[in-house]
Amino acid sequence: MGGAIFGDLQPEHVAMIAQTGFPGIEPYRSMATHYVNDPHALKAILDQHGITLVTCSNGGAGQSTNFIDPAKRQQTIDDHVAFARDWLKVFGCSHFKINMGARPAGGTTESDLKAIAETISEIGKRTAEFGVLLAPHPHIWGPIERPSEVHRLMELTDPRYVGLIVDTAQINLGGGDPLELIVTYYERIPAIHWKDSKAEYRGYTGPTPTQEQHKREILYKDLGSGGVDLVGIWNFLLEKSYAGWITLDLDPPRPNEGEGSVEDKILINRRFLSDTLHVEHL
Repeated sequence: MGGAIFGDLQPEHVAMIAQTGFPGIEPYRSMATHYVNDPHALKAILDQHGITLVTCSNGGAGQSTNFIDPAKRQQTIDDHVAFARDWLKVFGCSHFKINMGARPAGGTTESDLKAIAETISEIGKRTAEFGVLLAPHPHIWGPIERPSEVHRLMELTDPRYVGLIVDTAQINLGGGDPLELIVTYYERIPAIHWKDSKAEYRGYTGPTPTQEQHKREILYKDLGSGGVDLVGIWNFLLEKSYAGWITLDLDPPRPNEGEGSVEDKILINRRFLSDTLHVEHL
């Protein structure tokens, strides 16, 4: 389970993950700030419930996430390396999933892409020294959202140091084909994020939906909504004997959109995994 669905991470959230049959959690640093200076306290809670911390997304107070501005580049590098070394390694994480900040006004230029690639390459080289693969996560409204930008970032980076997290809905809503990206970059993917979109977005190649659209109606839908070919992705992963993590990365339920409680939403998505994909051990 991804941590976004809960908001600020609390012990009862870890208990809910265990009770609903999921083996791991992937929180956001910004939603786990009360554990940033004491990772062992969180590890004790996870161990109590038999839950693995898969990785933790970057962001939040006290960590620079500007990958483009040369004046802020070194701080971004230092902050990310320190977090991977001093926090992720406490939990035995083998990859570090990162978002890459806000999308530049007017879109991402080739110069921006090269700056991002240089920054994450340097972080990746340093985290590799203690066994952590840096794994950027393309995200709508971020600097890497369109398929051409994903491909270019992969061209500009060394697979020894930089992987890729494919988020099925983020890629879909950004005009890309998540299955195609997973197939193309399979050897560089340490983990995958799953969520769906409306069926009308199946095969979508248009402009990225706006944040205003997302405010009116959540763009990220429950598994099985039809925008993403999750069955096709699952079958491909089975054929490849995929052994990495898949994080169910869901936003909090919106009461006005009829999703009920956090636990209700988790169980809705669990039913798709068990009933449609026949995932075992849930």
